[in-house]
Formats: sequence, C-alpha cells, structure tokens
Amino acid sequence: MYLDFHGLRESPFNLTPDPRFIFLSTNHREALAHLFYGIKNRVGFFVLTGEVGSGKTTVLRTFLSQLDGDHHRTALIFNPCLSPIELLQNINREFGILTTASNRSALLEELNQFLLRQNAEGRTVLLIIDESQILEPAVLEQIRLISNLETDREKLIQIILSGQPEFKQILARKSMRQLNQRITVRYHLQPMDFQDTVHYIDHRLKVAGGKGSAIFSGGALKRIYRYSRGLPRLINAACDRALLASFTSEATRISSRIAAAGIKSMSRDAASGTWRRRLVLVPTVGLFVVLVAGGFYLARHDAIGLFNAPQDVRTIKEATAIRALEEKKEDQKKSEPVMANNDLSGLLTEAIGKVPEAESARRAFNTLAALWGVPPVPEGDPLNQRSRMEHAALNRDLRVYRYTGSLGVLLRIDYPAALELTLPGLLGKRFVSLVGRENEQLLIDPPIAGKKSLSFNELERHWSGQGFLLWKDPLNFPARMSLGSKGGTIKRLQGLLREAGTTGVPLTGVYDDDTLSAVKEFQASKGIQQDGVVGGQTLMVLYHSIDRFAVPALTAGRK
Repeated sequence: MYLDFHGLRESPFNLTPDPRFIFLSTNHREALAHLFYGIKNRVGFFVLTGEVGSGKTTVLRTFLSQLDGDHHRTALIFNPCLSPIELLQNINREFGILTTASNRSALLEELNQFLLRQNAEGRTVLLIIDESQILEPAVLEQIRLISNLETDREKLIQIILSGQPEFKQILARKSMRQLNQRITVRYHLQPMDFQDTVHYIDHRLKVAGGKGSAIFSGGALKRIYRYSRGLPRLINAACDRALLASFTSEATRISSRIAAAGIKSMSRDAASGTWRRRLVLVPTVGLFVVLVAGGFYLARHDAIGLFNAPQDVRTIKEATAIRALEEKKEDQKKSEPVMANNDLSGLLTEAIGKVPEAESARRAFNTLAALWGVPPVPEGDPLNQRSRMEHAALNRDLRVYRYTGSLGVLLRIDYPAALELTLPGLLGKRFVSLVGRENEQLLIDPPIAGKKSLSFNELERHWSGQGFLLWKDPLNFPARMSLGSKGGTIKRLQGLLREAGTTGVPLTGVYDDDTLSAVKEFQASKGIQQDGVVGGQTLMVLYHSIDRFAVPALTAGRK
C-alpha cells in the first residue's frame, strides 16, 4: 500500500524475523559480549532474560551465527515443555547421538561419552534452551544434573537458559538455589533507549530501500518511543501503522499527529477484536439480540470511521486503504492456500515425515553430492551419525561443515545446504535441501506438494537453525590458522586473499598483524564473523570468491 508512496522496495517493519534487518543496539551488543565472555571462559551456565519482544531471539541467532562450526557443537531446544526423560532424548538427538536408550542413566552416559569425545577433539559444546520460564522444576533439576558432566579441569557442556523476566523469579526460589548458585553469567536485556530506537528505525528503512528515519519528524519518533518503550516488536507495529496513516493522508513526512493516529488505529483494532471475542461468549438465549446490537455497533463504527472522524487516520481514505490491504492479504491466501502456516507444516510433514531420519540425511547428502558431481551414497547406508557422514564426504574428496546460525548468514555463504526442519509431532531429524535462489524464492529439494520453492519467511519458520554443507578444500589447509602461524600454508592463504581482491596482504608466510587485518577485512566484506581466524566457514567463502575454484552456488550463474 505505502511502499511506492515512500519509495520503499519492501515493508521495513514486518513482525517476522529477517536477518537482513538485524540491528544490534547498545543493549544487544552488551548481551552478546556477555555470551561470548561465557563461552570463551567456559563458565558452564548463562542466563539471558528480557521482556517479550525485546530481541532475545535476535541475540541468540546472532551469537550462533558467529560461532565457528568446526570448533563448536550446538543444540537448540525451542519447545522445552518436556519431561526430564524427553528433554534428555531431545538433547541427544540434537547433538546427533544415535540412541535407543529410554532411561535417564543410559541417556546421561551416552551424552557424557559424546561430550568427552568433543572435548578431546578441542570442541566446545553448547546447549541453548529457549522459553525457560515454562520449564517444570523437575526439568530444571535435570538441566542442573547435566551441568555436572565435567572433567577435573573444566565443564564439558555450556548451557544458556533464555526466558522472560519471570524466569528470574523462578531462579530466586529457595528450591532453585542449587541451580541459581551455578549461574555465573547473567544478563537482562533492557529495552532500547531513545537514541537506539531512532537508529533502529533508520536502519530498517534504509535496508528496505528508503532514506532512513528522516521520513519521521522528531515529534513522531518521540511518540513512537513513548508507545513502544523501546521494545523492537512494538516499534515495528507503530512504525508500520504510521507509514500507512501518512499514505492515507498524502503526507510524505510523518508528523507527531500522524504517528499518534497510526498508534490509535491499533487500539481501535484491538478493541474491535475484543468486542467480537466477547460476542462468542454470550449465552445462546440472547444471541439474536446481541447480533442485532453487534450489527448496529459495527455499522455505527464504520459510519463514524468513514464520515464523522477528524482529519487523522479515521478518514474515508484510510478506511478504504486498510480494507484494500486486508482484501489483498485474503487474495494472497486464496491464491496459495497450501502455503498457509498450518498447511505448510502439514505438507512438509507429509512430504518428508514418512522417511526415517537416517534415510532423510542420506537423501539430503546425495542431493548436495550431485551438485558437486560426486557419486551418491548407496541406499541402506545410514548417515545420521556424524562419523559416517564425514567418512562418506572424505571418500568423495569433500568435507562436511556443520552449520548453526541464521538463514541470512547461510545465504551469504552461498553454498547449497541441507537444512534440519522442526516439524510438529515428528521425532528425530528431517532434512530439506536448499539448492538455489530465484528472485525472492529459495529453491528446495524435495519439492513440497509440487512446489519447488519457498519464501524466506516460510523456510525460516520451519528451520531449526541447524544443518550441514558439503565443501572442498583443494589446497588442504590445516584445521585452524590464526595469529602467529607460519609456513607455506600461510603464504598460500595470503595469495588467496590477494586473489580474492583483499588489499594490503603481505606474502611473508607469517600470520602477522597485517594478515590478521586482511582476513578481518575479507570476512567483513562477505558478512561473516570478523574474528581473524581462518576456519571452515572463512575458507569456504574464500574459495567461493575465486573463479578458478569450481564451487556450486545458490546464486544463479555463480560458480
């Protein structure tokens, strides 16, 4: 509705998460700093709390996207409404531990053996549990027992509990003191201040193709801040309605009055929704009277909105615009009925849910293998165990990269990938392969109900945040190169950085400060973590940036 009017390519204030619009305020950066401090020092327990809509999920996704997949193993539990046994089964399954155990001690022993192997290989294991405020006491006690898995020197597993403010009250209970005393790193994510709110609005408008927050007057920004209290979700809702209100009043700059009208229109919608919900609860004996009264109310409401309102959003034009927007959404739903949220979940479950976990992993591996031009894994060879998959890749001169993070970063890496889906009612992992991009659509395999592509939001909504990629290391670099490393491999690395267009790279064979700066410059240019460490992700993107290496890509025409 208002995009062309304000010169925008897309809606800047959608409520669904989109990594392209991520903005890290001062508070978000502080939260990230606490998490990185905890993981670096292996403190054992972290707690991240914050109000609904404050950006906890944004912080966690950003944090995960910046962890090197070669040196970290992560598991995310998004639905913690589980019994202690179910929690252990889910954790083991998320870590790829093949198990048939059904009792607590056996599950813990399998987890302990996995943690010892990862520790011996120099990896850090991280468990994240979201919505922790709904955990039962018995489940919290099970989590505490998991934290007891350790060596003489350090914890074998790092655990992040994320939840709403009431989780702090739960931890403060006397019965929770054993768990509470173990928590070393805590951070409560506060709402953004006014300055960060302005920067947040400016950032989202620019990403959407606009000119930034200059479209809002100072008074409008202050009014939006007062309404939202610095909570990103409420900022998005208020800004979206303010843009609509400015369109209907043909005002290219949003004043305080227009912003207030947009905010007020949300209150009217909520009140109308409340009224309709109350109608359902009226006893049947009075239903006819209520329906008549409701019809009179709605007719009067429309009449007031269309004819008697002051010159704000309660105008004929605004009412028409909102109604047209709603009709457009309905038309979209009718044109793609199978892609509604619940329907899409059902179709995904139907398409891949009948395939066992091992077979789903094998098919996804073979889809990626075909893009690399290597032989498939024969039927009956299970690949849901990490060692088997890595062995199969090495036999084909490839490597497996375990990815945890956001879909936006994955798209910037630009390699085909197998994505682990979260589907209701299914135990174990199921995979769909991301094999390409066409305009705003992401191409998938296998097709879902004949549909070969999904939108970013559709795929993001059903993705667990984990998956795997296949890649090739033709120059056989060591597993990790960092400051102080020396030798011919470093000189080859320096040559590749030059070939990829990075400036100021010496050919000394020493990973010195200049090389470190060049690596960070390259990482920044590709939108990946700027840590100066050349791990698997950096090497993948580096090979991808040089034409002489044949690398399958998501982007059409890119090799």
